Amino acid sequence: MDGKGILKGLGVTAKRFWNTYWEDITWFFSGKKRYFNEDGVKARASKDTKGIFTVQYPEEKLIIPEEFRYVPFLVYDEADGKKEIRCTSCGICAKVCPPQCIWIVRTNDPVTGRPVPQPAEFYIDADICMNCGFCAEYCPFDAIKMDHDFEIASYNRNVFNLDKLMKPASYYESIRPLNATRENEARKAKEAAKAAKAEAA
Repeated sequence: MDGKGILKGLGVTAKRFWNTYWEDITWFFSGKKRYFNEDGVKARASKDTKGIFTVQYPEEKLIIPEEFRYVPFLVYDEADGKKEIRCTSCGICAKVCPPQCIWIVRTNDPVTGRPVPQPAEFYIDADICMNCGFCAEYCPFDAIKMDHDFEIASYNRNVFNLDKLMKPASYYESIRPLNATRENEARKAKEAAKAAKAEAA
């Protein structure tokens, strides 16, 4: 209780303060920008950073890793100018969802009354969603994926309907390139094996 702890803490603060200006000068004379660009954010996010490491949000944003997950979205494929949604409204995502924030209304054939493998309505309550990713993990059709868009604050309730949830496969490939490549290769291999089996029969 002789004040050494306070002096030690102030020393850490003073060191950070000095290093911030020293790093700014070093970056300036090297011709690089330390703020408001991807390289600067990466440098300040690294374990070897000196001085200030705060990201100036919203002007700057942390680099999001591929496996980052936020509110789910529904993937659709674009074929001949038409949107072909992958979801078959099987309901597995709604069953495995821990907070039960997914609601699906199945489509029925108006003539036969039988179910059609396409959702009539699909809702996700983003205010309840815990972003666990179970829905995407258990979906057998790769129809639901986790988004990177976390800026969804609003004055109203965030209940996303089918129109708001649907995003093209190209969007998914842009935010998760490694996963999308693996899934596409697996899908092609499965289709090739199916075609080979059909030819052999």
